[in-house]
Amino acid sequence: MPIAEHDARQHPQSDLSEEWRRFRRAYGEHRAIEGRRFSDDELLSLPFLSTGPLQREWSVRARTFQKFVRRVLEPRADAVEPRPLRVLDLGAGNGWLCYRVQLRGHLAVALDVRTDAVDGLAAAHSYRPHIPRMFGRVAASFEDVPLVSDAFDIVVFNAAIHYALSLDVAIREAARVTKSTGRIAILDSPFYARSESGEAMVVEKRRSSPTHFGERAKDLLGLPFIEYLTRDRLADASHPLGLRWRRHRVSYPLWYEMRSVRASVGRRRPPSRFDLWEATVP
Repeated sequence: MPIAEHDARQHPQSDLSEEWRRFRRAYGEHRAIEGRRFSDDELLSLPFLSTGPLQREWSVRARTFQKFVRRVLEPRADAVEPRPLRVLDLGAGNGWLCYRVQLRGHLAVALDVRTDAVDGLAAAHSYRPHIPRMFGRVAASFEDVPLVSDAFDIVVFNAAIHYALSLDVAIREAARVTKSTGRIAILDSPFYARSESGEAMVVEKRRSSPTHFGERAKDLLGLPFIEYLTRDRLADASHPLGLRWRRHRVSYPLWYEMRSVRASVGRRRPPSRFDLWEATVP
């Protein structure tokens, strides 16, 4: 499938299981409650959101994106010039990263299982007047990417790989659609030094879900997502493909970096890190 303008409504994912359909509906409703239905001005500013209740969260994501641009996007652009990069954004949501990529003159495709207008693929329409060519949008899962092999210079899991049902399959599909010597990058997914810390997070999440998610808790927790990563977990899934991962540590705002200190003082589990991870496809 060539990189072109794909309308998310043309890819309804009619073969989704009932659990997936319930999750999509509940997730969109929950995101709306969280205030993630951005105005056009806010959407165009992402990830550099300067106001509102989500500004603090996006200040972390902005740092990761800047590191991604410096360490992955710009070096690959230099390597393939004069042609533009081809970038696949997995878990693209409203497509903000694709918008930023195309502002730089490259080509992007946004893939997400959600097509709602809260912050799913349908929200991307606001970008159309601001870029010469609208980026592609495809509704699909990480485990079944409906795109041709060896098509992309960079494949990005954008705050999303922890929603994979199978880490092995998700990584294999990402590698399949990436060109040889291309890059796979993981942005803003929770990594823990030890799996015990990740499992403790999952227990805490499920314990607090009735309060946090309300009546949507069952639907939001009904699918067996992997939830978190460790270096070993990622290496085990990647080894058969010959992928070796490198972490680019991101310098986050002080309040974020102090989380580990507060957790230690309070004798709580260590918090996750949301750094940039990069692998080269053989």
